[in-house]
Amino acid sequence: MDLKKYIRTVEDFPEKGIKFKDISLLLANGEALSYTIEKMAELAKDADVIVGPDARGFLFGTPVAARLKKPFIMVRKAGKLPGEVVRCNYGLEYGRSVLEIQKGIVKPGQKAVIIDDVLATGGTLKAIMKLLKDQEVEVLKIIVLMELEGFDARKKLNTNVESLIFIKE
Repeated sequence: MDLKKYIRTVEDFPEKGIKFKDISLLLANGEALSYTIEKMAELAKDADVIVGPDARGFLFGTPVAARLKKPFIMVRKAGKLPGEVVRCNYGLEYGRSVLEIQKGIVKPGQKAVIIDDVLATGGTLKAIMKLLKDQEVEVLKIIVLMELEGFDARKKLNTNVESLIFIKE
């Protein structure tokens, strides 16, 4: 299935100069969404836990975890998780942010697969890898719906990355 036809580019969103990749058409098509979840699940089957960032990582990570009967672990922006958290500051394409994961929600020695919608600069995914490493969790791989070519993010991540589609920027 050609998933590229379900991705549209929105210029200057969320701010000027950004070419936002809108996945609304993919989510609105049951066949394309099911295909995406099946492909990601095949790639994630060896994980002990599935990890996804707020918010678009939740859209793919949660159904993959459910299909595989694996736990889904949320990584959220600062202040959105109750209890004690582990925190990481990181850079975005257009600013800085903080990610958090609940302390103790993953166990040392577990093997994780991180699932997200897009790989661009790799900042968010690198921060998630650090959060997991700080809790002695091994990242087996990162799975993304789309990878934006030209950012060389794979080199920054230094781990196995599986992308369902590639988009030239």
